[in-house]
Amino acid sequence: MSQTKQHNPIQKALINGKNRQDPYDPFPWYKKMRTESPIHYDEDSKVWSVFRYDDVKRVISDKDFFSNQFPQLGTGNTFAKTMISMDPPKHTRIRSIVNKAFTPRVMKEWEPRIRELTNELLADVRGREEIDLVQDFSYPLPVIVISELLGVPSVYKHHFKEWSDLLVSLPKSDRPEDVNEWKNIRDQGEEELTAFFEKMIEEKRQNLGNDLISLLIKAEQEGDKLSPDELVPFCNLLLMAGNETTTNLVSNAVYSNLETPGVYDELARHPELIPQAVEEAVRFRAPAPMIVRFVKQDTEIRGVSLKKGEGVIAFLASANRDETKFERAHEFDIHRHPNPHIGFGHGIHFCLGAPLARLEAAIAIEALLKQYASMEKLAVVPMADSSMYGLKHFRLRVKSAGETAPN
Repeated sequence: MSQTKQHNPIQKALINGKNRQDPYDPFPWYKKMRTESPIHYDEDSKVWSVFRYDDVKRVISDKDFFSNQFPQLGTGNTFAKTMISMDPPKHTRIRSIVNKAFTPRVMKEWEPRIRELTNELLADVRGREEIDLVQDFSYPLPVIVISELLGVPSVYKHHFKEWSDLLVSLPKSDRPEDVNEWKNIRDQGEEELTAFFEKMIEEKRQNLGNDLISLLIKAEQEGDKLSPDELVPFCNLLLMAGNETTTNLVSNAVYSNLETPGVYDELARHPELIPQAVEEAVRFRAPAPMIVRFVKQDTEIRGVSLKKGEGVIAFLASANRDETKFERAHEFDIHRHPNPHIGFGHGIHFCLGAPLARLEAAIAIEALLKQYASMEKLAVVPMADSSMYGLKHFRLRVKSAGETAPN
């Protein structure tokens, strides 16, 4: 099916911003923007960007002036009928359904299974002197967990990762040929993912269980909470959100732990500090570095006028390094308290899967510390052409716990 490739100003603005950044070290650019142009208007894309903590927090949480409803998203886009593109009151109704899958009680029930999966993955690489943390561990773990949470076979995990990577991808550039190539590949992946979930949903209608897809089907059957054509997009969103964020959180946390002298050994001696280390990793290297909003009614930020309908990119990763909010903002400090980061968003759109991401990351780091007495960074390959922030490969030289050093 041929389609006219529409110009997407938000996408163009993101590409323009990424062109000015090192993919895994965008922080000097963020600092420059916070200092020189904290409310920045990109003339090329006609989109605003905000970089300071207070401004970012307002944009992502002030539902009276900033909307989640994306005018650029057509009805064919997988996210057009999900929570990330909704405002109250519909957002409130829909979120109340899926919230049930991420309560503290449910997370506690899942903890033993996540530990079991973690140990199985680490057993597979035990005895090796080198590992790729991403490919061997931080990518498969969240994919398997979200698969089981959704109630779909994890044997499809390689497809899941490929599909979810496509959903958060960006074109290589804003040249028409690159945009068209990206859109064709992305559309094909989205069609495959949609077909997969349509099949899964039909099978589950005949045999409802306690998984998240069954929960969504029951909500659809209740009436006005969820319509049939919203089910598949929600599954797409939950699959993507359930593995992309956690994969990058685990990888970024390990990178930050190893980058900061003494932290790895301190966490091994004091595992009770692991939850704080996870929170600091979310602040220091936010897996989802930006959120998009649209101006709902004319407003001002720092005396700058924003007009109804204009797009705004709120850079969470920059806000989390704002020197006016965090002392020693550019230091990774596992003892930081309080730590009011907004790496998971803020307000009514606070990341639904944050409890799961926190739990998986804490279990993962604890298990790595138990298995390895030391880790040494060998090489990294940052994610490129993506709206997420993380690593595609992270090669490590590892020494098992209890292993004696050579004479």
